[in-house]
Amino acid sequence: MKAPKTLTIFQVHALLANLIVSDGTCKQFARGLRNYTMAMVMLETGLRVNELVQLEVSDLWFMDNPVETLIVRSDIAKGNKERQVPISAILKLALIEINKNAWSIHDMPRKPFAFYTNDQGDPLTTRQVERFIKSAGIIAFNQIVTPHMLRHTFASRLMRKTNSRIVQSLLGHASLQSTQVYCHPDAEDLKRAIDSPDPAA
Repeated sequence: MKAPKTLTIFQVHALLANLIVSDGTCKQFARGLRNYTMAMVMLETGLRVNELVQLEVSDLWFMDNPVETLIVRSDIAKGNKERQVPISAILKLALIEINKNAWSIHDMPRKPFAFYTNDQGDPLTTRQVERFIKSAGIIAFNQIVTPHMLRHTFASRLMRKTNSRIVQSLLGHASLQSTQVYCHPDAEDLKRAIDSPDPAA
């Protein structure tokens, strides 16, 4: 079974930095913040891109604070199977920023989608998300990046810290076999194994 393509820590930082627009127009800044936050959500929760674009503000923000746990609703989850993913501290910071600059603004579109594409509040399509992630990857480090690679990166990182059953639950895999693809060691794993001190030496 072939190991999935993932991003290194350097590539993650480079990709996120490319998505943020710090010196453009207000509209460009808002678009960059939206794209950055979407990438952060995928990297920190492992959501599929079609689940991501259907998120509502209330899925991520409740009672004037980021949610502690993202509940991937059954109506958007693959196989209609609801799952829960705890929200990390770094993702909470991103949610606070987008709420301050977008979600809390009074003239926000009436539609409830968290990541919208126009003044009417229509959600982004999966193709649009794929396009801006691909563009950012090419500019940042000359490599095509897909939303699914962000999900793979999330899963591979978790597999180094916990067991496959937990990763299966967080990813929403019906079968453990689908999760075990992330057990493959990558270059960083091999280097870490060689560099680790040998107590018997």
